[in-house]
Amino acid sequence: MNENIRNIFECLHKTDDDEYFETMLEANNFKLERIISNGQITPCGQWYDQERDEWVVLLTGAAVIMFEDEAEPIIMKPGDYINIPAHKRHRVEWTDQSQKTVWLALHYSLS
Repeated sequence: MNENIRNIFECLHKTDDDEYFETMLEANNFKLERIISNGQITPCGQWYDQERDEWVVLLTGAAVIMFEDEAEPIIMKPGDYINIPAHKRHRVEWTDQSQKTVWLALHYSLS
C-alpha cells in the first residue's frame, strides 16, 4: 500500500470522547484541518473570532452553526459548506451525538 494515500475517515475510533483536530496541510496563507466532533459544542457565551477566513464542509453527521449577528441558525448536513469571513463571530450550537461529525476546514487569507 502506498503510504502517501490516506483516508479522510480513518482513525474515527480514536475520538470517542474528545473533539479531534488534525492539520492535514499547511502553508503560509492556509491551513487545512480535519475536525471530528462527537456532540461537542462551543461553550455557552463563547464565540469564535478568527484571524483568517474559514471555508468549512460537513462530510458526515450534522451540525448547527450560529452567527452572533444573525437570528437564524445554519443547519448543516453532509455535503453542506459555508464560508466564514475573518472576525465574523460564530459558534457551534450542536453536533450529532449519534454519529461522528466530520468536517474539513480551510483557514485561509488572500493577502
